[in-house]
Amino acid sequence: MVLEQGGRINLDAQIDNYGSNRRDMIARHGEVAAVSQLRGALFSVTMGSNDFINNYLVPILSVPERAVTPPEAFINGMIAKYRQQLIRLYLLDARKVVVVNVGPIGCIPYLRDIMGTGVPSSAAGACAEFPNQLAQSFNRKLRALVNELSVSLAGSRFLYADAYRIVSDIIDNYRSHGFEVADSACCYVGGRFGGLVPCGPTSRYCADRSKYVFWDAYHPSDAANALIARRILDGDPADISPVNVRQLVFHA
Repeated sequence: MVLEQGGRINLDAQIDNYGSNRRDMIARHGEVAAVSQLRGALFSVTMGSNDFINNYLVPILSVPERAVTPPEAFINGMIAKYRQQLIRLYLLDARKVVVVNVGPIGCIPYLRDIMGTGVPSSAAGACAEFPNQLAQSFNRKLRALVNELSVSLAGSRFLYADAYRIVSDIIDNYRSHGFEVADSACCYVGGRFGGLVPCGPTSRYCADRSKYVFWDAYHPSDAANALIARRILDGDPADISPVNVRQLVFHA
């Protein structure tokens, strides 16, 4: 929702870029052909994690904002903005849209280190509780928004992908998924969980990144992302609803 450190492109700007590409497609192929192609395309939107991690939960700097903006008000503002953005995508001919919710951000190495209890991942309470509560509250409102838009926007197919459930399952049952470490970063500098310093040239690395759920302080490893992707592509309604991505693309 806001342009944050590291040069991230906010969602409004990304939709602007898409709108520009859409105009180029219409100019090149004609409106009928371009609109037909876009309405048959798959759109995936994942938004929210950075709004919490690099905004509402920033240590020290976010304290004044949290003092005047309760969590519910912050989340309601995010959902109101998200509604506008998804409707704008629809008006630009997006019809098949996968909306991915916010994962268990309290379990990332960064928030484990700065807000967690320091309890190993094999024990209860390892993840930072407050960030996960924020994510769950946001996700409940997001699911309601996806259902609302699916009904109100004619011809649309909005899917709700439950990354929170999927990633939580991977963390809770990491050994059965082939991992050896579920709480710490493979690429690390400092912190009990490797979350205090971003991955960079001075970082050390684990011996086998495929055995780690997290690559760095913030992001899942390639191996974890592959599992997440498979469950969004082919998962059951508990992972993604009302249908999965493969069903949406080939049967919807």
